[in-house]
Amino acid sequence: MAKSNRLIRKINRAFLLQAGLISVTAILSILIANKVIDEILIKNAIQQESDYFWKNYQRNNQFNLPDTMNLTGYLNKHDINNIDIAKIPQQPGFYEFAKKDITLVLYISMQQNQTLYLIYNRGQVDALAAFYGLFPLSVVLIVLYLATWVTYRYSRRTLSPVIRLAEQVNKINFNSIDLSLLKQNPIDIDSGDDIQVLFDAILHLGERLKSYVARERNFTRDASHELRSPLTVINIAADMLLEEPTISIIAKKNLHRIKRAIVDMEELTEAFLLLARETDSALTKEQVCINDVLREEIERSTLLKKNKDISINLLLNNKLYTQASDKVLSVLFGNLIRNAILYTDQGQVDISIDKQSVIISDSGQGIEQHKVKEIFEPFVRGKNNNSHGHGVGLTIVKRLSDRFKWPIRIDSSPQQGTTVVVEFPVSKME
Repeated sequence: MAKSNRLIRKINRAFLLQAGLISVTAILSILIANKVIDEILIKNAIQQESDYFWKNYQRNNQFNLPDTMNLTGYLNKHDINNIDIAKIPQQPGFYEFAKKDITLVLYISMQQNQTLYLIYNRGQVDALAAFYGLFPLSVVLIVLYLATWVTYRYSRRTLSPVIRLAEQVNKINFNSIDLSLLKQNPIDIDSGDDIQVLFDAILHLGERLKSYVARERNFTRDASHELRSPLTVINIAADMLLEEPTISIIAKKNLHRIKRAIVDMEELTEAFLLLARETDSALTKEQVCINDVLREEIERSTLLKKNKDISINLLLNNKLYTQASDKVLSVLFGNLIRNAILYTDQGQVDISIDKQSVIISDSGQGIEQHKVKEIFEPFVRGKNNNSHGHGVGLTIVKRLSDRFKWPIRIDSSPQQGTTVVVEFPVSKME
């Protein structure tokens, strides 16, 4: 529900922003208009009145001073009653004086050693300007707000089916791909509407997805059974052959190689099946001691040492526990330990636990820094000619790390060895 409401909140914010911008634009327009009236029209009109007076006064010094309802002229500042004489400037120009509820504009102009004082009462004009400015502004804002509200309501009504469809899709149980909710609660939309096309497309996609998931689950179930059976048979047959007293030493070596390959195939198959599952519900999770898993994987990996002069050192001063599947941990550590052994010709492989993490270090050939990130790519192998891997071990490790949120980092330098650190944020030490 929270996700489906995001679209409505976005629409609300968009319309509120639109209404706010309209209001600001309208108010700024009125303020600019008032400024234009004040600076251009009124002052220009006063200057023209002054010029007109001086033009006629030069011809006839008996020409009457301006005397209207809002404009009064004086040649002697002592005749001015509305402004304190002491406050009247000496220099020509425009000046404003506030008196009670009115604002007076004084314009001083000089010609032929005479001074003309024009006093303009702008209170009446300001009232008219405010009236004729605010009234149109109010009308414009009301019309725009009504238009915005109507558009908003129409948009809500148009998007309501999409939102309801999103809510129903969010309720689908994708573990079983149950589409009954969509079929039982059809959305009330007009026939031929684009939303109907979307609804049908989602329903069709759901049916295809349901069929695909069913095939994938059947395959993983059958593969799990069918692959294990022949591997078990091969393993038993190898054990029986090893018990034959007449078998040659070379044949025994080959049988041990077969058994190692069987172990690799079993773990590889198990890893692929784990990664193919849609959820982790099929995995048995319990409190697993990582120390025990490491010991088992080291014992299983010792066969890879062959004739190499390698020592495997297990340094476990503490016990580390985490809630996980022991199979997943076995695949993870098994690949890392085998990889360390395969790419180390001589020296040691050190495995230790430190602060909710497992550290696997080797004294092998190492990796160039710019190639460290590439080793997680599928089918990327190192340069060790004695390695018989397929280049997918670390890819599996990285996918398991990402899936179960166990961060992994690798530090390596050529001829200096490699250190792999796997962190277990949700774990405890004893």
